[in-house]
Amino acid sequence: MTRARQHGTAQVWTLPTGPLQENAVLVAGQGGEGFLFDPGDEAERVLALVREAGVTVRGILLTHAHFDHIGAVQPVREALEVPVSLHPADLPLYRLGAASAARWNLPFIQPEAPEHEITQGQTFQAGDLTLTARELPGHAPGHVVFVGEGFVVAGDTLFQGGIGRTDLPGGNHPQLLAGIARELLSLPGETAVYPGHGPATTIGAERRTNPFLR
Repeated sequence: MTRARQHGTAQVWTLPTGPLQENAVLVAGQGGEGFLFDPGDEAERVLALVREAGVTVRGILLTHAHFDHIGAVQPVREALEVPVSLHPADLPLYRLGAASAARWNLPFIQPEAPEHEITQGQTFQAGDLTLTARELPGHAPGHVVFVGEGFVVAGDTLFQGGIGRTDLPGGNHPQLLAGIARELLSLPGETAVYPGHGPATTIGAERRTNPFLR
């Protein structure tokens, strides 16, 4: 099992899944209640992480709806009996999940519709854990990031040494850069960034060294 990283009273686990090594992220507060982000593939491994971490998941929160971030949504939501939340601007992508995966010849379970919409500034609470959603389109039209105390679940916006692709349908490079500056680079430098692919980083490290932010 991946070791949790501590941020104040919150703990964060990441689990790379599937051929595209998309990071499923699990976040919990002190009392063990929390949220699961972007279960992209390998539902059994994701559920094993939840069990081993001892987290009571209160909902599945999606940063965006590219197929590699939603491939395990249906089996995981059924096993955990929790609702799914997505920004409405990404619903068209969500509905195209199976078709998108088929272009890569990858197996995919098309998830049923999300129960809840995500809006700018919305807060999500589970026990003593509070997260705030911030809209950050550009990689996907309805992309959001989730800011906690000392960390952010960033999806495919900001990576260690990189940023999200903007050459996919619905992508917009200037919009992504403006959103990163507004919603992420405004956070304290020591804020940990948990991206949708690759290792965690910090806002300060990316400010200093990320070639796309120069």
